[in-house]
Amino acid sequence: MRFAAIADIHGNHLALEAVLSDIRAQGISDIVDLGDMVSGPLDARPTIDVLMQLDAVHLLGNHDRYLIDRPYEKMGSWERLTYTQLEPQHLDWLRTLPANAVYRDAVFLCHATPQDDETYWLDTVLPGGEVCMSTLESIEARAAGLTQSLILCAHTHAARAVRLRDGRLIVNPGSIGSPGYRAGKPHPHVVEAGSPDARYAILEKVDGDWDVTFRHIPYDHAAMAALARRNGQAELASALATGWIR
Repeated sequence: MRFAAIADIHGNHLALEAVLSDIRAQGISDIVDLGDMVSGPLDARPTIDVLMQLDAVHLLGNHDRYLIDRPYEKMGSWERLTYTQLEPQHLDWLRTLPANAVYRDAVFLCHATPQDDETYWLDTVLPGGEVCMSTLESIEARAAGLTQSLILCAHTHAARAVRLRDGRLIVNPGSIGSPGYRAGKPHPHVVEAGSPDARYAILEKVDGDWDVTFRHIPYDHAAMAALARRNGQAELASALATGWIR
């Protein structure tokens, strides 16, 4: 059993295309997509067109949900720009997607945590804005009741793997399209990947246990940074160009 996990594309179709090309080069045909696909000041339409044709399991991320659960005037700046790029059939497709799923009876999939799509799971934001590893106890508490040996999550854009004391493995594949961002909740903070590469993970069952390979794929990040800058998103442009918020 071998498959690829992708997440947090955020409308970066050049990064998505580079990752899909690499997945094919690895001889992998099975893909799971953990959500946050199109929202962002980039190229939503070509991104969602590719994803709708992709034979994959797709989840609805929180930013995807914002496009379909509220009126335009209450959307954030990323969603408002994205919404103008999409057609009704794109929004109808988003409405069909689940928040959580089980892949091949063996892997539990969620966008952020099993309980909701906005809470950090493997990472915690301290009151001073520092982002650190969550405690093992808090991670395990959110995994209560899940019987699958592999659990996949996304949302924080930070590639990470955590082994629970009972042997289950939780993996965040990292972000394909947004290597840094600034957020205000639960406390103001920034997340920075440190490089502009597109990220995903390969998961393989080997001798009864899960092998995880994190892939960092170069692509034309300068073009996406320039697009973000033209759309008035200087901080995202910095993240796309360098992996750092400046």
